[in-house]
Amino acid sequence: MASEHYFSADPGSELKLRRITVRLGGQDREVTTSNGIFSPDHIDQGTEVLLRYAPAAPENGDLLDLGCGWGPIALTLALESPGATVWAVDVNDRALELVRRNAAELGLENVKAVRPDELPDGIEFAAIWSNPPIRVGKAELHSMLRKWLPRLAPGADSYLVVQRNLGSDSLQRWMETEFADRLVVAREAISKGFRVLKVSRGA
Repeated sequence: MASEHYFSADPGSELKLRRITVRLGGQDREVTTSNGIFSPDHIDQGTEVLLRYAPAAPENGDLLDLGCGWGPIALTLALESPGATVWAVDVNDRALELVRRNAAELGLENVKAVRPDELPDGIEFAAIWSNPPIRVGKAELHSMLRKWLPRLAPGADSYLVVQRNLGSDSLQRWMETEFADRLVVAREAISKGFRVLKVSRGA
């Protein structure tokens, strides 16, 4: 479908599965991806930057991968924090099925792949990691961040990776203003045209 996007809830194109080898949790692993999702042929550069520069996630608690795609962030979190529950959230049902499939093949029982409205209310996250879907548009992106970032647990951090040419600096300024009374926003790292933004909730 010419109008299909990776953030479509139900991709209408015919499912075409593919197997790729990627580095997750310090090892080369084989996973399944498909058409109709974000970056099906490899781990995209922004996600690679996030995985390289974000510090180790908490060993326990609820961790959130917001906009999970086929799961490189969620699977990494699950591999490196086996005592945590990793919530992989996306609006794309095809992507969620791939996360479930990949988690099962890797023996990861601590991954829960769900649509945004399926995640239980009341959960506060020990960490939020995200390569957010910038191309959904500014209004939708801001709405998403307003919903999820305030659900950081006290003392917890979120790490977002955003390409500079797609508005990382303006997004940082917006978050600094929007969450001024609740969260602290800082630039954690710069690499390959991407910014890793750290959003922290005080203890």
